Amino acid sequence: MLAIIIPYYKLTFFEQTLESLKDQTDQRFKVYIGDDASSENPFFLLEKFKGKLDFTYHRFEENLGGISLVKQWQRCIDLSNKEEWLMVLGDDDLLSNTVVEKFYSNLPEFENESNVVRFASMTYNEENKKTSEKFEHQKWETALDFYYKRYKGLTRSSLSEYIFTKNSYLKYGFRDYPLAWHSDDMAWIDFSENKPIYAINNSYVVVRLSEINITGKKDNYELKNKAEQLFFTDIVREKLSFFKSIQRNDLLMNYEIAIKKNRKVTFEEWIFLLINYFKNFKIVPFLKCIRRIFKDNLTA
Repeated sequence: MLAIIIPYYKLTFFEQTLESLKDQTDQRFKVYIGDDASSENPFFLLEKFKGKLDFTYHRFEENLGGISLVKQWQRCIDLSNKEEWLMVLGDDDLLSNTVVEKFYSNLPEFENESNVVRFASMTYNEENKKTSEKFEHQKWETALDFYYKRYKGLTRSSLSEYIFTKNSYLKYGFRDYPLAWHSDDMAWIDFSENKPIYAINNSYVVVRLSEINITGKKDNYELKNKAEQLFFTDIVREKLSFFKSIQRNDLLMNYEIAIKKNRKVTFEEWIFLLINYFKNFKIVPFLKCIRRIFKDNLTA
């Protein structure tokens, strides 16, 4: 019923990831490992886990993650079979030993009520040192409210913390933003289909922050900025009306800022912004938008 998908590329922490799966108190899951033509062959390591972990390993001959991380996720998910629920687990992340057990024990409560489940989390660094306390979530929460809290820095989120239905994934997929930056944020909004996200807080996922993963790297700002622009474009063009009125002007401003990190705002974009500031009328944001339009065009 549960497939744990691992898009594999780095060996450094992979053994710890597999150990955390081997140590699960409930073994009702299948692991699918998709090797992205890595130069770090995990064969000797996987031999250690034969008979201890139910897994399928497939090596892709072409590296895809360097071009599109989302497409690498997709082809790894395609390795799975008839499982109804999916988790995409980083090859350096860990599960506390009751994650699968708690998933199944809570399943009767959320099975028909939610498409997206999230676990509490904590972060480790590359030295295996804990860098945060366990972060817990509201038990039931709309995806839009959750994202807005994340946007305001009031909560956290990463791909490995989630389990989601295969049906919702097949319907919407992950949006292919550069570096898959914000692709998971948009996925939870899409996948939830207006059902609330369900949180399990009595077990947790460990998310690794290091220089070898995308989150920890500091040399990819341009691609992250481009992804942010695409993400906020989709948010305001497709989802803005579903947010609360008080939230919309914040998102419009961030959309404008995201564009300006990459290029000038086009005339059509200014018109879109002005119309939507007017629809969500607050005198100060509306007048400031007009002022920025004049300033931007006078200095063009």
